[in-house]
Amino acid sequence: MNRVVRGLTVALGTIVFFALGLLYPALARGEAWLTSVWTVPVLAWLPREARFPVLAAVILVVCSLVVWRMTLAADTRTPRLRISSVAPLLTGPRGLRTRLRDMPGMLRGACLALCLLALGRPQNVLRGENTDERGIDIVIVLDLSGSMKALMDADESGARSQGGQIRRLTRLDTAKEVILDFVSRRKNDRIGVVVFGRTAYILSPPTLDKSLLSTLVSKMDLGLIDGNGTAIGDAVGTAVARLRRSNARSKAVILLTDGDSNAGSIAPDYAAHLAQTQAVKVYTVQIGDGDDVEVQDGVDLFGQPRFVRQHFPVNPELLKRMASSTGGDSFVATDKKGLTRSMHSILDKLEKTRFEAQAATMEDLFPFFVVPAVMLLAIEALVRIFLVRRFP
Repeated sequence: MNRVVRGLTVALGTIVFFALGLLYPALARGEAWLTSVWTVPVLAWLPREARFPVLAAVILVVCSLVVWRMTLAADTRTPRLRISSVAPLLTGPRGLRTRLRDMPGMLRGACLALCLLALGRPQNVLRGENTDERGIDIVIVLDLSGSMKALMDADESGARSQGGQIRRLTRLDTAKEVILDFVSRRKNDRIGVVVFGRTAYILSPPTLDKSLLSTLVSKMDLGLIDGNGTAIGDAVGTAVARLRRSNARSKAVILLTDGDSNAGSIAPDYAAHLAQTQAVKVYTVQIGDGDDVEVQDGVDLFGQPRFVRQHFPVNPELLKRMASSTGGDSFVATDKKGLTRSMHSILDKLEKTRFEAQAATMEDLFPFFVVPAVMLLAIEALVRIFLVRRFP
């Protein structure tokens, strides 16, 4: 009977010490524990709602074994001496130290439970204040066909120094710089990018992550996709598909191209029709006016770039028709200033819409379990040294 009472006392004492250890995290974070997420890697294969019950079961089993071994099971490992009479032992120690002999085991069990909770790595989702931001959903469609290797400016005013040599910017170089500037200025707009040549590819869906978007755009270069063609219809159709599920009231596709449509499976006019059905405005920017332009054709004997003049046909009527049928507008840019001006003119024409922007960060909560666990462990050491006088 005494053994049963002692076992119940040990169990109750362990629960009391564990509850005392939980006071600090409860007071420090309060209701945050109700919405916390347990991200323990070992239980990552379980659904999130099942991770905490499994972790609690593991804690119960492990801590019960540890407490039992340090208290009740410790009696079987205590050294014994056979004597003829136990009468002299009746006057043996019966004070406070004898009654506290199980206290280190209870403290160790509570400490272990808190450490296992900390290993569960609870996290709290910290959300910023909801703010109404004014923005629109935009997909920029960038031409990567071979004609984009033509020089953008007729003179060397747009040249860049590279390795001690002057490198004149191509249409693609200029378009990338303008797009990067455009993206950096549009803080509250979701922007995506589609690139196309003979076929169209999604570089990025509409996103607010401008850093990632800028990195992707800066890495675009001729030769990454098949540039032997200009699939304007496929490119616009792909951009419209990305905006189909958008809940923004204003949706726009900005097409930057310097050629005529000569590839793809979707006709440009049909792509404009698809945009019209999805309430997407198409804004077209024609790069170049169809005149002969300079294209670098290797280098001469002295290592200087050699240029030849080539002709790349354009179709301004097609671009105007696509823009007007969707309620957009069309522009022609023959230099970098004209291209920049065209891009900002487009934004001035776009209607603003409101969407909810909310920032979220994760806060690790495991330190709130570690602190009381260390304190319980320190108390156990003090109890062993000064009260029970047995260490370890």
